[in-house]
Amino acid sequence: MKRKLFAALATAGALVATTASAEITIGVSLGTTGPGSSLGIPYKNAFQLLPKTLGGQPVKYIILDDESKPDNAAKNARKFVTEDKVDAIMGSNGVPSAVAMTAVAAESKTPMISLTPVPPLAPDRLHWTFVVPQTTELMMSAVVEHMKARGVKTVGYIGFSDTWGDLVYNAITSLAANGGFKVVTNERFGRADTSVTGQVLKVMAANPDAVVVGGSGSPAATPHIALVERGYKGPIYHNHGTVNLPFIQNGKKAVEGAIAPTGALIVPEELPDSFPTKAVSLDFTKRYEAEFGAGSRNAFAGYSHDGVALLEAAVPEAMKKAKPGTPEFRAALRDALENVRNVVGTHGVYSMSAGNHNGLDERARVLVRVENGAWRLLK
Repeated sequence: MKRKLFAALATAGALVATTASAEITIGVSLGTTGPGSSLGIPYKNAFQLLPKTLGGQPVKYIILDDESKPDNAAKNARKFVTEDKVDAIMGSNGVPSAVAMTAVAAESKTPMISLTPVPPLAPDRLHWTFVVPQTTELMMSAVVEHMKARGVKTVGYIGFSDTWGDLVYNAITSLAANGGFKVVTNERFGRADTSVTGQVLKVMAANPDAVVVGGSGSPAATPHIALVERGYKGPIYHNHGTVNLPFIQNGKKAVEGAIAPTGALIVPEELPDSFPTKAVSLDFTKRYEAEFGAGSRNAFAGYSHDGVALLEAAVPEAMKKAKPGTPEFRAALRDALENVRNVVGTHGVYSMSAGNHNGLDERARVLVRVENGAWRLLK
């Protein structure tokens, strides 16, 4: 009798130990090569600074390069869910690639942490997708407020000829009435284009009071340079996809004065101590620059950090219901992500709900300007 009891206790103990030490697997697809690499590389770099556990459980990140191609991002996502049996997927650093991944997330019923803003999704995709970066409407509203204060009445637009260009353009046009201005051009260019002369001449011909560029990373400097070279004197605004060092390195002196919205981690030293994300932003920025060099701070690494912070908050709740590697755990993780509250990240404070899978507010944005070759808080 005692032997049977000891055997039963030993078996139960082994099961508890197995559950407690179960490894969580996260599949990450990023464009670390191709036209989006200036964003993808810092997204990937951030994982070197993150803990080796999630919610107290060991975690394995499988990181694959999608070459900044949506088809490859979808293939990576499918590999993650069919071969690697991941508990969640993360990615990518381009809107078209992230959108392609959301289809796989929905089909496989796997929670997805989107590392870039996405356009409105079908209900089945949105159900499984949680978006880390600030929405384009939230960020561009800060730009619109600044333009309104400066008396801007006409705005020229030039942006990527893809979903990201559409998102920024749609945000600007939807905010135009409240901002008191009219958008007078809608020019587009490819991420890999080296010349935008024709498009910029059309923008110049409209003689706008200000120009908004809907690009991201280093390619966003191309139209900015062309505008300056052709004598444009008005303010040139960008978006939160532009705020990194490669943009400045590509544009050099031509991009001095560029204005963009971003999260607090770009300028934490310049923010008041009462700013809600200052401590987290400052800590991450210091650790990132210690590893990758002075001036290497960027918004994109922070999105990786914040995506993992959301998982960190959700995993303990999911662990109460199921074991990693199972459909039940993936469903429980999705439900837990939808209910995280007051998670302080590098960019903002996240509080998710069934109706809001982004969970950020105005605390997640500041305006910055390029001054003497660096992004500085616009005061």
